[in-house]
Amino acid sequence: MSVVDLSRLQFALTALYHFLFVPLTLGLSVMLASMETVYVITGKPIYKEMVLFWGKLFGINFALGVATGLTMEFEFGTNWSMYSHFVGDVFGTPLAIEGLMAFFMESTFVGLMFFGWDRLSRPAHLAVTYLVALGSNLSALWILIANGFMQDPVGAKFDPVTMRMQFTSIYDLIFSPDAQSKFVHTSIAGFVCAAMLVMGVSAYYLLGRRHREFAARSFRMAALFGVISSLAVITLGDALGRADYLLQSTKIAAIEGLWHTSKPPYEPWKIVALPNDRTQKDLFSIGIPYVLTPLITHTLTQPIPGILELEQKAKPRVAKGIAAVLALKDYATTGDEAALAAFRKNEKDMGYGLLAQRYAPGQDLAKITPAELPGIVERTARATTPNVFVEFWAFRVMMALGFAFLAVFAFGAYYSLRNRLERHPMVMRLAMWAIPLPVLASEFGWIVAENGRQPWTVFGWLPTFQSVSTHSVGYMIFSLVGFVLLYSSFIAAELYLMFRVARIGPGGPAPRPAGAGLAGAGLAGAPGLAEKIWQ
Repeated sequence: MSVVDLSRLQFALTALYHFLFVPLTLGLSVMLASMETVYVITGKPIYKEMVLFWGKLFGINFALGVATGLTMEFEFGTNWSMYSHFVGDVFGTPLAIEGLMAFFMESTFVGLMFFGWDRLSRPAHLAVTYLVALGSNLSALWILIANGFMQDPVGAKFDPVTMRMQFTSIYDLIFSPDAQSKFVHTSIAGFVCAAMLVMGVSAYYLLGRRHREFAARSFRMAALFGVISSLAVITLGDALGRADYLLQSTKIAAIEGLWHTSKPPYEPWKIVALPNDRTQKDLFSIGIPYVLTPLITHTLTQPIPGILELEQKAKPRVAKGIAAVLALKDYATTGDEAALAAFRKNEKDMGYGLLAQRYAPGQDLAKITPAELPGIVERTARATTPNVFVEFWAFRVMMALGFAFLAVFAFGAYYSLRNRLERHPMVMRLAMWAIPLPVLASEFGWIVAENGRQPWTVFGWLPTFQSVSTHSVGYMIFSLVGFVLLYSSFIAAELYLMFRVARIGPGGPAPRPAGAGLAGAGLAGAPGLAEKIWQ
């Protein structure tokens, strides 16, 4: 594996590890604020007990989320120095604001939330809890604004003198359609994760006949919260898909496995398929006709560009990009205004020229002969397509899980509101076993977003292979192994603490009827093993 591959693998693993903690932090903070609101309004102690108990799980998750997130920011400087040089002025701004505005605010009020119960009035403590929720979600907002620039680089322009992207509009950066739609979609996906955790742990107590009033109220709130959140995340996912269709045609074509431009309105939406990236064909596919066009374009007549057509459209951009890079190099060497004018003429295609360097002799565009040029243009144009197989299936796994969550929440809410939940233990078992699945769905969503941006770190401007630092392969392997071991220990600590707190339950351990617990809940597939894990 090359340094580029290892750098990508390391950042992908650290990001996916970190993202195990982020959704629960976003969702639990809002759920805690909702529970405490009911406590302040009704004055019932059971709701304070709910805030205190679920707050313990939030605190564990928050601490480990911070620990895994801080190291990621250092990776931009250590492993992605060219990327940091190219977009540091723009990309660093939202990250700095996130640290100053959101992270510090969140960290400060977390302490007040945990230790201020006897020092603050009920309304004051409720305000603190809301500020924790606000800080958590503001943190996600600024990070996703930074990521939105990578997906849709607005609010900046390239400066040929400094060789960097320079700020032009903070407004355009903040209100980027990709950033805003992704923030809402990601945050509400976190609400789904938190709702499933609360509902699943509550189901465990109900199945084990422990803390029944606490568990019943928690289950009901989580189920209702989950129904609303699931509907919202599906609806807003459509809005994010619409933004991708307008801004990143290659991503949408890969998500849908669309090799050829669609034929509206008949074009089927593929339920399952086996896309082959090498042959650029499906080995087989099963689809529903008349669905894809309205789903993506929100019309019945607008065609969706296919991968093969998009690659053909990229070819002239590659040729212009090569000319732009050569002119830029000439201007950097000589300062010739004619070279600058030639660069300005093809400036918007510069990224395609940088991408073509990967296939040039010695990665030097000046060494390309006229005979070699068509082949290099062909290879570069084909490289503008992300991995279709990964994109296609990551999206479908995420989507299938999303609809499954809606069903589990809906049945849970229905039976809970009718006080018939304990007559339907299968619903509670499904809720319990589904606890990790929303986090898994979030991970697949992140893969869809980031794999679909390839081969770029900054879409259309900076290729991924150009963005890395000049480390040795040995160094990258050493640091990769170190990060995997460190982050795995964090996950082990998280699981141990979360399981321990969930097993003990609110108010400490309580005696259980004989045969209760996981085995009594019908989960004795491996006799005694489940109980040992939880104990």
